[in-house]
Amino acid sequence: MSLLVIGGHERMERDYYKLAKNRGYKTKIYTTMSSQVKNSIGSPDAIVIFTSTVSHKLSKIVEAQAKKKSIPIIRHKNSSKVAFCECLEEVEVCLGNCEKCCKNKKCMCN
Repeated sequence: MSLLVIGGHERMERDYYKLAKNRGYKTKIYTTMSSQVKNSIGSPDAIVIFTSTVSHKLSKIVEAQAKKKSIPIIRHKNSSKVAFCECLEEVEVCLGNCEKCCKNKKCMCN
């Protein structure tokens, strides 16, 4: 399974990769705006957006691409390890049972 992480801190990238890999996710991380983002999102199973560390422009680009491809988005304000683990748990819930996830209003299922 694949996961796209948007935002967070550059110094935490290694931790994000490690935590996701331990749960069986192949991960792509963009901590800053890049001209490649729009074309390199691909088709991940889910997207995690750390809202406090991402620009509005980057967030809008990713959300538009996710909506076109019906990819669920998990948002979290904090970008710590604990927050990322919570996001991974929400991804697993959403991929297993999207109705339950949408009732909790933690993701955007398109």
